[in-house]
Amino acid sequence: MKIEKKIWSEYFEKVLSGEKKFELRLADWECGAGDILVLREWNQKTKEYTGRQIEKEVGYVIKTKECNLFTEEDAEKYGWQVIGFK
Repeated sequence: MKIEKKIWSEYFEKVLSGEKKFELRLADWECGAGDILVLREWNQKTKEYTGRQIEKEVGYVIKTKECNLFTEEDAEKYGWQVIGFK
């Protein structure tokens, strides 16, 4: 399945260069391994798409609501980190 999403210019550049190898998104839509994420560059100042886009195949998805690794208190106190690998 192909899924289109906005991505801010600063993050688009990092995905394009290969530096950023992950996405952190609100889990209000379905996505799974093998899906294609079409990231459309969005200019925050002009509130318009730039016309550039990149397609990335999804390799793995973890949803935090299904992942009870930490107590609610610790999650609230420290927040979450998403760590990408090179």
